Amino acid sequence: MRIGIFGGTFDPPHLGHWLAAVDAAEALALDQVVWVPAAQQPLKTAAASASSTHRLAMTALSVQGEPHFSVDPVELERGGPSFMVDTLQTYRARHPGAALFLLLGMDAAALLPKWREPAVILELAEVVALTRSGEAGELPIGVRALPTRRVDISATEIRARVAAGHSIRGFVHDAVAGYISAHGLYR
Repeated sequence: MRIGIFGGTFDPPHLGHWLAAVDAAEALALDQVVWVPAAQQPLKTAAASASSTHRLAMTALSVQGEPHFSVDPVELERGGPSFMVDTLQTYRARHPGAALFLLLGMDAAALLPKWREPAVILELAEVVALTRSGEAGELPIGVRALPTRRVDISATEIRARVAAGHSIRGFVHDAVAGYISAHGLYR
């Protein structure tokens, strides 16, 4: 079994996340990509805009219909700061024989040395930086670069568009856009 662990705030999850996960699943021959919304990212100073309940629901809507994608609330249930080493240890215990792949964006991968127990993370999983075409940067030792298609969508831009009353069609799945509207998020 080959399992990709795709963590993030997902505030909101968007098509850039989804396409990067598809590219990683195909390139790494993953049997499953598990999206893991963070409770609280220790290296991000700003809190998430949407509650964990909303972020979990939107993430579930994003992966709906993709049989190789699932969502795990493990970090939300644990609460407090989300340390990936804890999540990977949980997955190692759940799937002792599986090959684990930690899927990160370039910015997160560059910060890996500042994470809790980076050496243990590198022992538990192959760390893969999903690099967008034309994106450059130095990766820490032990992190593999995996080129993915360039999709210039950011959660920050989506939140700003919603706050300004602009459409987010084409930025997120329609079900996520409907959820954001129905719950009055990011206004």
